[in-house]
Amino acid sequence: MVHGGPYPATSDSRTTSVGSAAIFRFLRPVCYQALPGGLLPEPLKDGNPWGVSRLVDGKREA
Repeated sequence: MVHGGPYPATSDSRTTSVGSAAIFRFLRPVCYQALPGGLLPEPLKDGNPWGVSRLVDGKREA
């Protein structure tokens, strides 16, 4: 399936809705810097209760 972008839609083959290029087009990085611990999602709370692999102060955890 080919999507050329916003209206008017075209059949421009340089953009698609599948594949690695599409992942980067729809990716939305999220940052929780300086957010109070009570507002963080459960996997991101202090102590890493779900054991999620993450970087904290440049060091890999779990």
